[in-house]
Amino acid sequence: MAHIVTLNTPSREDWLSQLADVITSPDELLRLLDLDQHPELLAGREAKRLFALRVPRAFVARMEKGNPDDPLLKQTLTSQDEFITAPGYSTDPLEEQNSVVPGLLHKYLNRALLLVKGGCAVNCRYCFRRHFPYAENQGNKRNWQVALDYIAAHPELDEIIFSGGDPLMAKDHELDWLLTQLEAIPHIKRLRIHSRLPIVIPARITDGLAARLEQSRLQVLLVNHINHANEIDDEFRAAMARLRKAGVTLLNQSVLLRGVNDNARVLADLSNALFDAGVMPYYLHVLDRVQGAAHFMVTDDEARQIMRELLTLVSGYMVPKLAREIGGEPSKTPLDLQLRQR
Repeated sequence: MAHIVTLNTPSREDWLSQLADVITSPDELLRLLDLDQHPELLAGREAKRLFALRVPRAFVARMEKGNPDDPLLKQTLTSQDEFITAPGYSTDPLEEQNSVVPGLLHKYLNRALLLVKGGCAVNCRYCFRRHFPYAENQGNKRNWQVALDYIAAHPELDEIIFSGGDPLMAKDHELDWLLTQLEAIPHIKRLRIHSRLPIVIPARITDGLAARLEQSRLQVLLVNHINHANEIDDEFRAAMARLRKAGVTLLNQSVLLRGVNDNARVLADLSNALFDAGVMPYYLHVLDRVQGAAHFMVTDDEARQIMRELLTLVSGYMVPKLAREIGGEPSKTPLDLQLRQR
């Protein structure tokens, strides 16, 4: 049986302290960034009642002071546009709120998604699970055991996806326990971890976690969620180097967001920064139609045009797949890059 390796390396083991050092007030966030004199930004403060503002100072440190259009700020700051009730948008855009057992979604034939933890390090304003009933799908050993029993009883499953919230909100000893249980199920071959924590707080990739993943018999993949090159710093690159050394396959998925990355050159910069960090661009998702996030929407034809230009700016292996997820469908749906005929 493999166990977490405990190492005393304070500079990389302080992720819980960074996680606790969080801003929850729009006024404080704008004050820190010298933007508290912008009435149009302050006007959105009440949207925190719809979906709490939460952003660690470690992430705020990468935002540009005095820039109301900073791409990291736009992803995290409350907006009065969140109060708009948009036709065609819902609180459950991917039809996920009927799990097979608490915290387990068996959406695709060979893989199931385990909602390890309900919380996140940062609350992204476009989150498709901003209305998800996490209270009914709590991440604890009792619910995990029920999910594991389901997984063991379904031999068609060969891959488990850790999701949330953010699965890396679980502590190393909790992940060790989950890994050990999955490793004991013979038909499970792969573990995929979908997380934003490595980019928001790179210190989350502890030496102990990297060592435990390296010891696993499972093929381990980490799918980061990074939308803009400005999110990537030296600490993140070092964290990815630790995971690469541990044999973890590193991928990234992004969401195409109006005013953040809806530009081919911005996406080319992101692909280059990811590849330099040893991470392969994987998916670029069009926005899930979640109520409260319609102001981020980029139309399908705009997305196609951006992608056609991106193809001319970077090598083919650095172009992510443009796709959307449709509730009830057995896989993600690729978007053909051919522009529609009018």
